[in-house]
Amino acid sequence: MRGALAGVTLAGALTAAALITWHYSTHGIEFAPLAVPANVRPEESASISQVQLDKDGLALPKKLGSLRFAVMGDTGRGDSAQYDTANEMARWRQKFDFSFVLMMGDNIYATGTAENYAARFERPYKALLDKGVVFYAVLGNHDPPDQWHYVPFNMNGNRYYSFTKDEGALPLATHHVQFFALDTVRLDSGQLDWLRRELARSTADWKICFYHHPLYTSGRYRSSAFWMRSKLEPIFLQDGVDVGLNGHEHFYERSVLRGGVQYFTSGAGGALRKNDITPSSTMAAGFDADNHFMLMEISGDTLYFQAISRTGMTVDSGALKRGAHPPPAATLRK
Repeated sequence: MRGALAGVTLAGALTAAALITWHYSTHGIEFAPLAVPANVRPEESASISQVQLDKDGLALPKKLGSLRFAVMGDTGRGDSAQYDTANEMARWRQKFDFSFVLMMGDNIYATGTAENYAARFERPYKALLDKGVVFYAVLGNHDPPDQWHYVPFNMNGNRYYSFTKDEGALPLATHHVQFFALDTVRLDSGQLDWLRRELARSTADWKICFYHHPLYTSGRYRSSAFWMRSKLEPIFLQDGVDVGLNGHEHFYERSVLRGGVQYFTSGAGGALRKNDITPSSTMAAGFDADNHFMLMEISGDTLYFQAISRTGMTVDSGALKRGAHPPPAATLRK
């Protein structure tokens, strides 16, 4: 059975921001979320609010000194859907000047020849690359070997890494935003130790993790999401992660807040599985009717987000007020 809802669910309330199509079917057992420890970070310490679109269709305020970036996943098909979505991103950059893009993996669905990279990255995103937009990638399960050595993906030969950006118009009012790029294709103990250590020592105001496989999903990969959640969510909660970004599921989804962490799936920048969402108790909003990308803006303690379809339709938007991080004494590690 298939139904259409005029709007998206924002913290339990229906809004008229977009036309979202749900597909009700069964993809196997729905695994219950792991229990969130009440003493790590209060659920209510973070919150989501609705944002109205301005006259240009933006849900992003473009505040002075804000950090502006885009998010896309599962892009590297090299087909018309990818090129159309990339062109739409370039058009939106004319009114929202993001400086970098986070790539959620499955960046190149091919063997990794020079022509593969040209056809599935360099040509579709040429307009952005020519403007100096920087791309940061993580690995997906369909990516070619040794992709972490491809210079334009800024992985610098590392399967997992972190980098920091600053937000704020004045030096004394700067907020630090640290991004942690993870390799969920090979989530080994060495990487988990690195993540615990780096999160614990981070003094950033915002901690954002991005990776390929979801921790929460209303799609077909719920069993693997349960496993991924068992490995990563305790670390995220203990060490104050604010946002988790992933691809793999070929649609858009925003979760309900889990322990103060907001999860987004952005996995239809090129690949797409129409009608693949089965609403779950952890889903706040979703879109599986077309390709999409995301725009984000961080200003102070607020992250504004907007999900936009291949044809330029806003399918979800809002503002995330970040929660308090756990006290450093609770997370300090050597």
